[in-house]
Amino acid sequence: MASQVAHIVYAKKYFQKLETLNSKKLVDEENILNLENKLNKDEFILGCIFPDIRTIDKNINRSDTHSKFFSIDLDFEGLSSFEAGWKFHLYCDMKREEILNKYNFYDLENAKDFFNRPAKFLEDELIYDDYNNWEKISSLFRNPPYMKTELNITQETVNLWYAIIAKYFEQKPNNKSIRIFLSKLRNLTEKVDGIMEFITKLKTNRKAVEILGKVKEEIV
Repeated sequence: MASQVAHIVYAKKYFQKLETLNSKKLVDEENILNLENKLNKDEFILGCIFPDIRTIDKNINRSDTHSKFFSIDLDFEGLSSFEAGWKFHLYCDMKREEILNKYNFYDLENAKDFFNRPAKFLEDELIYDDYNNWEKISSLFRNPPYMKTELNITQETVNLWYAIIAKYFEQKPNNKSIRIFLSKLRNLTEKVDGIMEFITKLKTNRKAVEILGKVKEEIV
């Protein structure tokens, strides 16, 4: 699974791909009808980050947010922009694991520790600069519109999750900002030091950094 910065960067790459396909008229207009213009990008982005809300509320199970769609692909027909972003999150989680396994990432030392979380935060740090308007994204997450989720989740919880994300997005991930973010996620308070230690170890592993870079290249 990808972390939060990665989901934004990969959404940007997805929209860039749509722009390229549309400009070259490689999109099947009869079936897709200019999908780039049909999707509200802000709502799509909010959907991209929504599924991991479970990390702040013990009453939300992973299956509640990660098993919504029967098939995980890039077919967004009939979905709202928010739901399309939600589905894109799940697609990226799945595709990322396929890429990491293809390059035997989890065979590397320290790659699987703490449920793979160190790799996720290192990935966020490595690709943060691939997005150039985090201020706008943070503003969106500090003032999110109401989005219908069809789940038993209060709007207060949704707003809290997005506020935590907005703060995390304000600057390139570093030891301090990652620590603060991790401290707000349930069940991780006592694991923060260990996760930070293994982020540092992975950062010095050139092969790990190389493979994480391939995720960005190949995910969409």
